[in-house]
Amino acid sequence: MRLHSLASVCVLLAAAAFAVPPQEKRVHHAADLSDHAHDDAHGFQYDHEAFLGKEEAKTFDQLTPEESKARLAKIVDLIDTNKDGFITHEELLYWIKHRQRRYIEENVNKHWKDYDKNGDNKIAWEEYKNTTYGYYLGEEFEDVDEKATYKTMLARDQRRFKSADRDGDGIATHEEFKAFLHPEEFDYMRDVVIQETMEDIDKDGDGKVNLVEYIGDMYSPEPEEDEPEWVQTERKHFSEVRDTNKDGYLDASEVADWVLPGEVDHADNEAKHLIHETDTNKDGKITKKEILGNWNMFVGSQATNYGEDLTRRHDEL
Repeated sequence: MRLHSLASVCVLLAAAAFAVPPQEKRVHHAADLSDHAHDDAHGFQYDHEAFLGKEEAKTFDQLTPEESKARLAKIVDLIDTNKDGFITHEELLYWIKHRQRRYIEENVNKHWKDYDKNGDNKIAWEEYKNTTYGYYLGEEFEDVDEKATYKTMLARDQRRFKSADRDGDGIATHEEFKAFLHPEEFDYMRDVVIQETMEDIDKDGDGKVNLVEYIGDMYSPEPEEDEPEWVQTERKHFSEVRDTNKDGYLDASEVADWVLPGEVDHADNEAKHLIHETDTNKDGKITKKEILGNWNMFVGSQATNYGEDLTRRHDEL
């Protein structure tokens, strides 16, 4: 079976010596809180990843229960921003969203110096363009096999950069550069997200997405391979959930509902869930004692999470 990203052209750019990593070239769905199903009856890995972040959850999986509880106690102190001894829904929600956003900050910081060539703590469009495409620009991509693709991606980058550049000065601040790299996280970039998604998936250019395009964007079968169950599920989702007007296609508004769902706040639901399961006296807020008494729901350890991928260890949070 061969799975591929929503934008195969990303691979082409990744081959260029000065191109940004392929994951930066495509609008992504908002990150899920966890890769695991939320089913407390079969374990708390969803809660661990939602509360800690996916990478930090791996760290806690490697700790002993004693170490895990000790670190959790320190985290509780950080969450309790007003230092009143209670964790409210608002404080817990802020913490969960902060942990989920951290990967974005790390990603932006990782690439910032690559583009801020003059060190002025801003990134001009020319800096970004020359760093990403400079080797080929003088020849108008004549040395590139997929010349048309590169030209398209340059135009698309420029369009996205202009959208992220809210004051229109041709220079991106740190926050604007974040919107450029991760437009799905910013409401004012909504139109860009929808437009780029439609361009990537609508292969025949008719302005709408049919079932073949929808499935083909996620899955390509190998010869004589049986279609996986998840693909069959996606076919049902297309007709029963995604295609709200039942015309057999996804238009721009239906694509928007798919890639930018706004009706469900999973972080808010998780904060409510953790409080409900931990709040023993049902006063609507939780204490450090209540949290540590239910520590294995919030964090994991070797003793409680068998079979996890123990690939990374941090000395500090």
